[in-house]
Amino acid sequence: MDALKKEKNYTIDDIYALPDGERAELIDGKIYYMAPPSRIHQKISWKLHQAIANYIDSKDGKCEVYAAPFAVFLNKDGINYIEPDISVICDQSKLDEKGCHGAPDWIIEIVSPESKPMDYFTKLFKYRNAYVREYWIVDPTKDLVMAYRFEKETMEQYSFGEDVPVGIYEGFSIKVQ
Repeated sequence: MDALKKEKNYTIDDIYALPDGERAELIDGKIYYMAPPSRIHQKISWKLHQAIANYIDSKDGKCEVYAAPFAVFLNKDGINYIEPDISVICDQSKLDEKGCHGAPDWIIEIVSPESKPMDYFTKLFKYRNAYVREYWIVDPTKDLVMAYRFEKETMEQYSFGEDVPVGIYEGFSIKVQ
């Protein structure tokens, strides 16, 4: 009888020990390597970041918006480290020079073919259980935005070109193109 193979549990120290230029996320002690983003991914990310930053600035808001690579130590437990495509953090006490310690208020992930299972399933449940207030999955292959508003326990689907209301900000919506 073969002995059961034990998987190694990784920590944030293992993430920091990766060779320069290699990016990965750590979820429940398991490392997930990340492929470089595509041009369309970067374009969508930049446009979303710009729209959110402009809105926050126009309202003299206290929230801050960050684009990947930006470290989020999701559960403050040493075995969960993620780099969401877009993170909005309103509680300044969660921020330091290393990143965000705890759940951002709003996370956006832009789906790539390699990241679909991670974005649609693994991260969806991880973010909900960590008390992220809002999570958007932007899928350029389907021209869809899935907007999960965990506080209200709702999920709505929008097509690219439609106004997507932002749940954490009253009266703010974004058109993903």
